[in-house]
Amino acid sequence: MSGTDEFDLVVLGAGPTGENLADRARAGGLNVAIVERELVGGECSYWACMPSKAMLRPPAALREAQRLPGARAAVGGGLDADAVLRRRDDFASLWRDDGQVAWLDSAGITLVRGHGRLDGERRVVVDVPGGNRRILTARHAVAVCTGTGAALPDLPGIDRTGVWTSREATSAAEAPDRLAVIGGGAVAVEMATAWRALGSRVTLLVREPALLPRLEPFAGHLVAEALRESGVDLRFGVSVAGLARDGEVVLDLGEHGELRAEEVLFATGRRPATGDLGLETVGLKPGGWIEVDDTGLAVDVAGGWLYAAGDVNRRALLTHQGKYQGRVFGTVIADRAAGRELDLAPWGRSVATADRAAVPQVVFTDPEVASVGLTLAEATATGRRVRAVDYRIGDVAGAALYADGYHGQARAVIDLDRETVVGATFVGSGVSELLHSATVAVAGEVPLSRLWHAVPAYPTISEVWLRLLEAYRG
Repeated sequence: MSGTDEFDLVVLGAGPTGENLADRARAGGLNVAIVERELVGGECSYWACMPSKAMLRPPAALREAQRLPGARAAVGGGLDADAVLRRRDDFASLWRDDGQVAWLDSAGITLVRGHGRLDGERRVVVDVPGGNRRILTARHAVAVCTGTGAALPDLPGIDRTGVWTSREATSAAEAPDRLAVIGGGAVAVEMATAWRALGSRVTLLVREPALLPRLEPFAGHLVAEALRESGVDLRFGVSVAGLARDGEVVLDLGEHGELRAEEVLFATGRRPATGDLGLETVGLKPGGWIEVDDTGLAVDVAGGWLYAAGDVNRRALLTHQGKYQGRVFGTVIADRAAGRELDLAPWGRSVATADRAAVPQVVFTDPEVASVGLTLAEATATGRRVRAVDYRIGDVAGAALYADGYHGQARAVIDLDRETVVGATFVGSGVSELLHSATVAVAGEVPLSRLWHAVPAYPTISEVWLRLLEAYRG
């Protein structure tokens, strides 16, 4: 049994990106259907951003209290791991999407449950529950917002071992006694931080010589230092050659021997969720990334009808960047459908400029790492004349008040010809709340001469901005 329905726009994937794109297109006057085969709300709501941060916040709050005389005496006990995990479950909505579905209804967006695949130009076939099939056609556009899945390496025994990916790491019902974490990126260090705090003995195996290799080097160094202080067994230059399970997981580390653990988490990157999406019917490679222009249009598909937003286009694999693209591209689709003029200048209404120039991100370890824009190495590689200005955050009065022995570092990367900030990185407790000011400075290309007049309140950690400017001026 099948049915055919026509909409102005069909969106594949009802995660944060798809929801935002559908909402902006609907606000622009379009009739929109959104297709989802799992939970409305996507990876971030149930297996990534929300549950992981719910796991990380209680131990961070406890550590902050332990660093303050007066408060320290009131928090002599340890974490209640069961309570932390129950709170996490609440933030993951107990893996139910009723609230998200209600929001779609309120926004006037039609939800189609099932697995959707492209079937030629402006046509989507959905296998719906019950074995039926529904055909959706789009008058104007189809937008692919299916995101990514965990990328597992091709290792002997990995398909028979029952390893964790980020999904299992953020939804496990209890802390394993011994947990091995493979990887050195944000997921690896956050989950090592969380599960160590919840009682697991954690071994973190990193193939590279440093953590967080895409960020400023001092960020990975300070996080590594803190992980070791917390009791994580951190090993660099180690790769996994194979694995097996004989009640517990046995990792073959080659010349480094073997490691046994109750569970093993592979945090080794992401792959596009396009393997069973019908890309071949529109001339694209199944399982590949979908390259788009700055308005979201797929560059290798003729006709100007296929868009891709969020992780699936590989521009910036972060939830907030996917939502940003969704807002921009959804508006573009509605404007094109209505014949409205687009604003295609850099930073214009109709282009996603920030994906290349002002991408903010936070790693919620202890200390936190917050960054936006270019690192010193990245800025230098572009041919700019740049200078890095560094300052110890602990020397700011607000940081000293925040916690005894505050340890952190700030860096601003300055374009010497334009005298603007092109990148900023902060490492320390609570620095995630500094990030938006840096993002505004980078995205707004605010001259240092004007930033000098943006006076930070005293005594706050934000005074580090003043110290960076003073260090630059000399």
